[in-house]
Amino acid sequence: MNQPQPPVPAPSAAPLSAKRRWAALSVLVLAILLLAIDGTVLYLAVPALTEALNPSATQILWIGDIYSLALAGLLVVMGTLADRIGRKRLLLIGSGLFGAASLVAAFATSAEMLMAARLLLGVAGATLMPSTLSLIRNIFPDPRERTRAIAIWSAAAGGGAALGPLVGGVLLQHFWWGSVFLINVPVVIILIVAGLFLLPESKDPHPGRFDLPSAVLALASIVPLVYAVKHTVQSGVDVLGVACLLVGLGLGWLFVRRQHRLAAPMIDVDLFRNPAFSGAVISQFIAVFALTGLLFFFSQYLQLARGFSPLQAGLAELPATLASIAVVILVGWFLGRLGAGRTIAVGLLLTALGLIAVAVAEGSESYLWLGLSLVPIGLGVGLAQTVTVDAVVTAVPQSKAGAASAISETAYELGVALGIAILGSLMTTLYRFNLPADLSGEHGGAVRESLASALAVLDPGSPASSAAQHAFTSGMQVTALVAAAVTLLGAVIAWRTIPSVKLVGKRPTADH
Repeated sequence: MNQPQPPVPAPSAAPLSAKRRWAALSVLVLAILLLAIDGTVLYLAVPALTEALNPSATQILWIGDIYSLALAGLLVVMGTLADRIGRKRLLLIGSGLFGAASLVAAFATSAEMLMAARLLLGVAGATLMPSTLSLIRNIFPDPRERTRAIAIWSAAAGGGAALGPLVGGVLLQHFWWGSVFLINVPVVIILIVAGLFLLPESKDPHPGRFDLPSAVLALASIVPLVYAVKHTVQSGVDVLGVACLLVGLGLGWLFVRRQHRLAAPMIDVDLFRNPAFSGAVISQFIAVFALTGLLFFFSQYLQLARGFSPLQAGLAELPATLASIAVVILVGWFLGRLGAGRTIAVGLLLTALGLIAVAVAEGSESYLWLGLSLVPIGLGVGLAQTVTVDAVVTAVPQSKAGAASAISETAYELGVALGIAILGSLMTTLYRFNLPADLSGEHGGAVRESLASALAVLDPGSPASSAAQHAFTSGMQVTALVAAAVTLLGAVIAWRTIPSVKLVGKRPTADH
């Protein structure tokens, strides 16, 4: 019907040997690992780059989330472009652009220059991510083998996000803050060379017409929405925040309306009529939202409030990293006994319990309890992220798998961007609220700006610096509890909307 001739991917993907398939997967895992690490590696560098570039609190937030914001806004556009010019080709082009943008970021001389470089990194990253899942679907025609491949892909995404702070800590212990970007260059070179030889090319044989207005609307609807959230949390409800919210919602409505009218839409919005699909997308978003929102300020908390060095802070977050990687081994056990929906719900429940434990442990003198609290967070997020990606793809017919993949990736990156924007802005507000009223004077502006700028002007160990650190810690505790409440809501949604299909031998059985 839609395939009068064998599709273009078939000749290159079908004949691949098992060794070649898994070798190709290693290239795709390297790509997603690069993106995931780059999304969180900057967290530990915030104190160092704050001292070097003197950014404002708002600029710090934008440096953190403009990367993921550009990714989220452009994923669907780049996915459509990959269908036309080839997924392998776009991945390799994007890799080269990613390396070039990393060089600019590494040697940035101002906060504005770093923000621009991060924006370019996001644009480049958007060319890489859509190709990874699409190529996995072509490289692994067997459903069971493909599920294992997606599980490894998901583990790389979750583990990479948790691994970022450790990589950053090692680099910052020996080099300047720009090294967290410079390290991307040799990785990109390996990715391009290996991709040229190991990846098969694939295209959509009938992609339909590229719709430029939809591409503009997709990006233009996301940016004002995120800005409205950031501005409102920081400055309260005002005309600017409300206006941005209305503009974003209005453009989003126009985007959805246009997709209904197009013969070949960028996103098939009717997919969201499927409760299992919608539940999986929301659950994935919430899992990433909680993890990245916590990690962005948790790394600063370890260095600025607890006095850890960058390397010590990275090592301190290692329990979450190891737990998320362990999911590759444990996910089969959970799926076999609980099924997809309940496994995702249990993962989000574990994450919520871990966030509550972190809120309690942050006030403790000993790191032991804090480290133990990170284990259920890493395990829970890794479990939920691994299964939701597969659930999103399998919740729709095979003919709509490409659109489902684009939506899944967009939900992931929106979770990163909004996690930093919402929880980060809430953290900043709570920090300022908890500061003693008499902590002002000539350094009042710097103290209220951020904890990093406060410690730069206050005497180490003084009552004033201790008060600022206490205000930051108190804000972190409340922020962790808010993230836990959101994650619990996600667990309920997953439990009620996503079918729990168990795998018994080779035959699935459904629990209702």
